[in-house]
Formats: sequence, structure tokens, C-alpha cells
Amino acid sequence: MNIQDHINSSRRSGTIDFTIDERRDDYVISSMPVTEGVRNPFGTVQAGALIWLADVTASVLAIGKQEIGPDGEGFPLAVDLHTTLLSNQRDGIIRAEARFVRKGQTITVIRTRVTGDNGRVLAEITSTHIRAV
Repeated sequence: MNIQDHINSSRRSGTIDFTIDERRDDYVISSMPVTEGVRNPFGTVQAGALIWLADVTASVLAIGKQEIGPDGEGFPLAVDLHTTLLSNQRDGIIRAEARFVRKGQTITVIRTRVTGDNGRVLAEITSTHIRAV
């Protein structure tokens, strides 16, 4: 399928696979292999996949050791995601490292740096989370 056919197509699918590599009280590191399911028609990682990896990594950090209620009570809902996309890559492994900017009772702010090969920064994401009630 050429690029124009892809753009005109109404069907989209893909699979995202990732691993939480390290989980500490003050940071979380995860990784995602670059597979066909996360690539855009140009062969680089789709921006949404980069943001998804950062969002999930930040959410794991925000949850920490807290128990989440059966209906999601206490889940740290992301209410704002500010993303700066800086670079991209076509294969290999992408890593996300989330760290607290502010850890509050009501509002938590987390900065997640997404890096690719040789530590090249692909994206910087700052997310603001509030606890679901």
C-alpha cells in the first residue's frame, strides 16, 4: 500500500508492547521495542505511541504503592499532557523515564523523557494528574 492509499484508508490497527524495567518511589523506567505496530506510514514511530509510552510510565509512577479502588477510585487521571517531540527513529528500543516535578495530595506533575538509540531525546512530556474519586 502506498502512502496515499494509506491516508485514504479508513482502517487503522497496531499493537504496542512495553515493559516496566525499573520501578522506584521517585522514578519509573520503561521500554518499548519499535515494531510494525507503532510505526507510521513513513517508517518512524507514530507520535501517539511515544506519548502513550510516556503517559503509562508516568501513571505507574503516580500510582506508586497506592491501591486503586474497584471503580478506579484513586487512579491518577492525566488532565494535561504537554508534549514536545524532538526526534524519532525507525527501529531498536525506545525508553521512557518518568520523574516527579511535584508530588502533591491533589495534583501531581511528572516529567517523562523518552529516549531512543544512544540516549537521543525523542520527546519530553510533562503531565498533570489528579486522583479520581
